[in-house]
Amino acid sequence: MRKADWYFDFLSPFAYLQNCRLDEFPSNLFINRKPLLFAGLLNHWGTKGPVELPAKRLFTYRHVQWLAGQLELPLCFPEKHPFNPISILRLCIAAGCSKKAVDSIFKCIWEEGLAGDDPDKWKVFCDAVGLSVSEANELISKTEIKSELKSNGENAIEQGVYGVPTLVVDKHFFCGYDSTNL
Repeated sequence: MRKADWYFDFLSPFAYLQNCRLDEFPSNLFINRKPLLFAGLLNHWGTKGPVELPAKRLFTYRHVQWLAGQLELPLCFPEKHPFNPISILRLCIAAGCSKKAVDSIFKCIWEEGLAGDDPDKWKVFCDAVGLSVSEANELISKTEIKSELKSNGENAIEQGVYGVPTLVVDKHFFCGYDSTNL
């Protein structure tokens, strides 16, 4: 079985769209889901994210809506975007980065429109991944969880990853939603 690392941040609508299509990849490709902090990549490479530039922000939002329509995928922008994704990235790791956990968190954000850093919605995210609030709070504060998130970002940078989503297969990386069809 071939293996791939899929680097993503829940903040990215393009990562949401690509996540919805990962099942289209060959069944002999195991996809290792690796959440990371997109802002860490941007800081490392000295660049800005699409929503930090007004014209690019408008284009990005329109393009994502158009793509979702073409793919017949549900899309509801979060109440606030961008938001601080650190807690939900850690929650994903605490839930084992399973397909179910990743799908569930993306659904909360990009289908239900919940901001990933809204403390009033934290229980919804915890329920979605099958953890109680107390379990989740304990787990996301653990050093191992924080270290894994940091390590995911460092490993991505070492491979030359500069954006999300990025799929790395056999040391070749395919960055962005637009590489999904390759």
